[in-house]
Amino acid sequence: MHVVVLGAGILGVSSAWYLRQEGHEVTVVERQPGVALETSFANGSQLSAGHVEPWASLETIPQLWKWGFSETAPVLFRPRADLAQWQWGARFFLECWPSRNRRNLRELLNLGLYSRDAQHALRAETGIEFQAIDRGILNLYATPSEWERGSRAAEEITRLGYPRHRISREEALRIEPALADAQIPWVGATYTPGDGSGDAHLWTLALAQKCQQLGVTFQFNQAVQGLVEAGGRITGIRLAGREQPLPADAVVAALGSYTPLLLRPCGIRIPVYPVKGYSATVPLVRPETALRVSITDDAWKMVFSRLGDTLRIAGTAEFNGYDTRLNDSRCKALIERARALFPDAADYGQPTFWTGLRPATPSNRPLIGRTRIPNLFLNTGHGTLGWTTGCGSGKALAAIISGRRPEVDFSFSGL
Repeated sequence: MHVVVLGAGILGVSSAWYLRQEGHEVTVVERQPGVALETSFANGSQLSAGHVEPWASLETIPQLWKWGFSETAPVLFRPRADLAQWQWGARFFLECWPSRNRRNLRELLNLGLYSRDAQHALRAETGIEFQAIDRGILNLYATPSEWERGSRAAEEITRLGYPRHRISREEALRIEPALADAQIPWVGATYTPGDGSGDAHLWTLALAQKCQQLGVTFQFNQAVQGLVEAGGRITGIRLAGREQPLPADAVVAALGSYTPLLLRPCGIRIPVYPVKGYSATVPLVRPETALRVSITDDAWKMVFSRLGDTLRIAGTAEFNGYDTRLNDSRCKALIERARALFPDAADYGQPTFWTGLRPATPSNRPLIGRTRIPNLFLNTGHGTLGWTTGCGSGKALAAIISGRRPEVDFSFSGL
């Protein structure tokens, strides 16, 4: 079967790899000149199966109220005359209900661990290098109440089968000595030894090259204009500048935040909305004393990961439609927080800023699987967890397209 994958980010390339492993003919279509040049390009780098708590929870609501509409708040909501934005918000509050939150957490952890195992197997098989550090993730908490909340989350993750521990400040400093120079208060931490970090762009680029060696075709600089539907099936893809549609036996929509725009003319509406994230990459001054583990600053919802001789700082969530402009205030906040945590670690005067649109669902659970059109499939809606769950999502979708149930307890889509 000829499967056309739309989008060459983490999810699209992972889908292509596993589909080819299943024996399908695969073509990947991408509007950019290469792979992973949008949301997958410069994310926070964390592979965080143990940090999949859904945003939607009763504990989140007071935080959202506290942050309000501040330009430098971890979450910034910019109201727009956009029905999709308000519908997404309404569904978000429904997902805060405790029973839904527990289900979402359980399924996200299942998918995260399934993906972790898939990526480890793929690393062993291919030898892909992507500046990986497999020493865990530390979550820092600024106040006793925040530490207690984080500890409850850690206990729940551990109860569900993946170790995440509450540890003291002294224990955290032994794991990450670079925190000794921090100029901001923090009282304790949680530690997930099985998590790690790595460069998502390097990984996706290398995996795409492996795909090409196996016969997967990549068509770059090809903007998708729409789908051709006939007889209740998708028969082709309309591409800008081409008279004839690209034929397909099956289609995978992995266009991130832009997937809903592609599907609407087909009468398919999905609860995916763009949430803008930011990152800054700065050169390390003394790599020999730099971070040994990836770190999450819980108070500011920022993450810090070492990538070779650079430090990646990422975070914040901005609900502002499809706006991809950099906000100077939010960029500055990244640098100021990093300098406060690691004052002498990097040259903060040479930042490279980036922003990307994370495709978020109200539940944080991605949409993987079938639509009402039998040969149109989804792999989107991963929000901040696309890097963490990318391999598993691609593997699961390839199984579904090949007529099998994936070996993971997760509610796959059937829209």
